[in-house]
Amino acid sequence: MMNILEFPERASWSTIIKRPTEDHLLLNEKVANVLNGVKKGGDKAVQQYTFEFDGVNLDSCKVTAAEIQEAINVLDPILKKAIEAAAANIRKFHLTQMNKELPVETMPGITCWRKWVGIDKVGLYIPGGSAPLFSTILMLGIPAEIAGCKQVVLCSPPDKNGKLHPAILYAANLVGIKQLFKIGGVQAIAAMAFGTETIPAVYKIFGPGNQYVTAAKQMVQQSGVAIDMPAGPSEVCVLADETAVPAFVAADLLSQAEHGPDSQVLLVSTSAQLIEEVNQSLVSQLETLPRKDLAVKALQNSRAVLMNNMTDAVELVNEYAAEHLIIACSNANDIADQISNAGSVFIGNYSPESVGDYASGTNHTLPTNAYARMYSGVSVDSFIKKITFQQLTKEGLAAIANTVETMAEAEGLKAHAEAVRVRLK
Repeated sequence: MMNILEFPERASWSTIIKRPTEDHLLLNEKVANVLNGVKKGGDKAVQQYTFEFDGVNLDSCKVTAAEIQEAINVLDPILKKAIEAAAANIRKFHLTQMNKELPVETMPGITCWRKWVGIDKVGLYIPGGSAPLFSTILMLGIPAEIAGCKQVVLCSPPDKNGKLHPAILYAANLVGIKQLFKIGGVQAIAAMAFGTETIPAVYKIFGPGNQYVTAAKQMVQQSGVAIDMPAGPSEVCVLADETAVPAFVAADLLSQAEHGPDSQVLLVSTSAQLIEEVNQSLVSQLETLPRKDLAVKALQNSRAVLMNNMTDAVELVNEYAAEHLIIACSNANDIADQISNAGSVFIGNYSPESVGDYASGTNHTLPTNAYARMYSGVSVDSFIKKITFQQLTKEGLAAIANTVETMAEAEGLKAHAEAVRVRLK
């Protein structure tokens, strides 16, 4: 099922790690038109685009309290318990990230410190499309709540009946999100970035999405709205040796491939036999999947790479900088220590990526498309600002005055020096 590349020359690695993408000029033009349309047209434009792209004509995109209560009533109690269990683990892991910093006296009479403050207004984009990703609400809503964000706006595309999946509404209610809107795609990003008559503008937008959503996030960033990261179509890389279990590896590859045709999976191995057995297992496991057609299309964009040795394999994996990296090797922990580029790492045969997607506690909103080379995944840090403070006594100012005056004069900024001198005269 996967295209197999054997012992590739280093010069060809850039081709191996290339992600499937649409023509960027055409993509950006389409996205820009929608962004400008919403910026100028507000709610009416959002309504038009929702009809055009989602096939739904909504009088109001705002979710009502009655809709939320209905979702709570109809959702399967077993699924409710699963969501609650996942939320507990996610909360427990993210609470550890709130480490307070102590004030530092850099010199006698000079005290400096940082205060952590939640971003006032944040927007969460929750993909719907072919699968309602209610788990993403936990991944974004919980750290936003821990950080103390005052206003959280959630947008997610409606189904053909103009509704959001009950699990989306239940999860949002569970983490305390009050402002929910039935809007998807680029128009949702535009509404949160610029604001409309109904949807509040926010300061920072979070959430994964397809290439259109990712492009929209990057474009609105140029208008002064922050984003979490460029988070596009999902991807996984499995690094495996002869000790890996082929059925496990195939299952992990398919768990990402079923997201959609623009997802990508990559298998890097030092064992030709393993690659062959994984391909065989892919064929048999595909037959059981409801989303088989989507997975097959994703596999057509994917590769299995046979490497000469583990040293080269690890180097290729670091070059790829996967959103999710699974290490299915005999010395998985040692190899994990050598990983410098990855969004989230899953160590050993019994650490499937799907556990991190839902319930282990780590965040699944991660950098894709090689952005793991310079971006981290979402955390509580993503939802806070760290403001520095300093307080000087008269004695502290006197002690540092000469240093500041000398540096300011050297830069030709006399007023800076005078701001110190005037206080000491």
